[in-house]
Parts: sequence; C-alpha cells; structure tokens
Amino acid sequence: MRLGSNEKFLVTGGAGYVGAHTVHCLIAHGVSPQNIIVFDNLVHGHKEFLPDGVVFYQGDLLCKEDIRRVFLSHPIDAVFHFAAYAFVGESMACPGKYFENNLLGGIHLLEAMVQSGCRRIVFSSSCAVYGVPGDVAISEEIHPAPVSPYGESKLMFERILAWYHRIHKVSSISLRYFNAAGAGYGIGERHTPETHLIPLLMQAALGQREAFSIHGTDYNTRDGTCVRDFIHVGDLAAAHLNACAYLSDKQVCEIINLGSGEGQSVLQVIHLIQALTGSRIAARMAERRPGDAPVLIAGNQKAAHMIGWKPRRSLGDILESAWIWHTQEAGCHA
Repeated sequence: MRLGSNEKFLVTGGAGYVGAHTVHCLIAHGVSPQNIIVFDNLVHGHKEFLPDGVVFYQGDLLCKEDIRRVFLSHPIDAVFHFAAYAFVGESMACPGKYFENNLLGGIHLLEAMVQSGCRRIVFSSSCAVYGVPGDVAISEEIHPAPVSPYGESKLMFERILAWYHRIHKVSSISLRYFNAAGAGYGIGERHTPETHLIPLLMQAALGQREAFSIHGTDYNTRDGTCVRDFIHVGDLAAAHLNACAYLSDKQVCEIINLGSGEGQSVLQVIHLIQALTGSRIAARMAERRPGDAPVLIAGNQKAAHMIGWKPRRSLGDILESAWIWHTQEAGCHA
C-alpha cells in the first residue's frame, strides 16, 4: 500500500512520541517534508524531534481558529490524529481535562475537515478502551469497557468518528495501540512525567532513579506480574501509513488492534534489560494499581488481513533501540 506522492498530510500531535516517528516514517516512504503539516501545542511534544522541512504550526485543537487556519492555508488530503492527553493516572484525578481536550479538540478537528472537504483520518486510539478483559488475546470484537477517563475518551471519540462517517462520509480507521516502545530515526521516548515501563527501567539501569516499583506481584500470570504486549514505535508508525493508504479509495469506519500478539511479564522485561545493559535494577514490590489488567495481548489478525500490516521487530530489537536512545540522552555510550 502506498500513499500519493503529491498528497498533503496533517499530523496533529506530530511532535509527540508516536506522532514524530510517523512524520519521519512518511518521509522515509517518499513523502516530501513540505507536504507534511505538523500541528502541536508542545505541552508534551518536542519540536526538536521533527525533521527539517516539515511545515509546523504551534496551536491548540481547543481553539477552533488555530486548526481552521491550517485547513484554510493547506489543501489537506488526510489526517493522522495523535493529539491527546494520555496519562491514565492523571485522567483519574482530572477527568474533565481529558474529556474536554480529547473530545472537544477532536470535534474541532473533524469540523475543520468537513468544512474543507477532507474526508480521511487515522485516529490514535488505545487498548485502554478494553479495560480489564477476560480474554487473553483481545480481538476487536470484544465489548469495550474502559476503567479510566482516558480510555473512555478514546472510546467516545471512536463513536464520534462513526457518526461523522454516517453523516459526513468521513472515512476513518481507529488504531488501538497496545504498548508502544523503542526508538528510531534518532528520536525516542521522552515523557514528562515518565510513566512507561521500558523508559523507567532504562533510567533505573542508567542510575537515574534509585529503584523501580513493580505494581502487583500476585496476579494469575506466569510469575505474578502483569503481562503486556510490546510493539516497536517504528512498526506502529508504518501501520499508520498502511491505514491511510487503505482509506484512499474506501468509504469505511474501522477499528484495528496494533500489537505483536505476544506477551511478556514485567519481571521478564526487567531480566532482559539487565542482561542487555549489564546493570542490576533495584526492584521493589508495590501494591496493585486500580484498573491494571493482569494480561493485555492483542489479537492482531485484522491488521494483517485489512491493511497488510505485521510487526517486524522483536522485543529484543525494541529494548536495544531504547537503550541506545536513553544512553545518548544521558550523554553515555551504549
């Protein structure tokens, strides 16, 4: 599947972790930087992650005029929508912040699309929509039951997309990510605050934090710790291109899981990182966190069948790329 060489693409949240990797992936697949428009408020994004030549707008989707100005200035053919707040814990403390930003901002984007005649969008959704599922391999057919305002906001926007498809003929694919990790294109994972497993462990291996807390060691899993499905951010970016190309000649509203289809426990990841880095990670046992599922593994057959996508990189590749990135960030040598 290929994108049109003369098409123009808007990437909201394009200075963030997955968004910036997707911008680089677009260029690697032949899209001219001048045909990529990045829109980001830089609250959590990093402008330095962006390649030279892309068109950049600093703006906020909560401001209608900010996004309207972009569509008035550029004939956008398709949108990659990453812009969102994405901290589960924060969403439990500030639900209104998440519903306002992730839903109202998205509606402003959709309205600007409809007014300009743009009818193609790939949405960055999340496996958080599933909540705590009973099935081990989660298919798209499982009834979603979010357990956080963050997950609920993603599910609600998927439903909004369905209405815009029905009423305005906006075609969309919502990509439900599992655990994105790793690094590529000279950029990597940098969150403030950092809450993701692999970056936290890399920081512990580098001596940047004293200990790592394992939340729950009594789950019904192989070693008592949570099991997660990790996907390389570069593979994730490639899936967005495939999804966008699929929409080029189809009127659809689809949902697709993105994951490796395999799971590793928190303890397994710790042992792999210790072997890779030669560092001992001080791990301490902590209480379970509300809403943490014992096992989250993607059923990923639909992605292969519909958009021709399969992950190419292993967990070993993910960890190696992340280690190189974090050592460079710390001014060390891997």
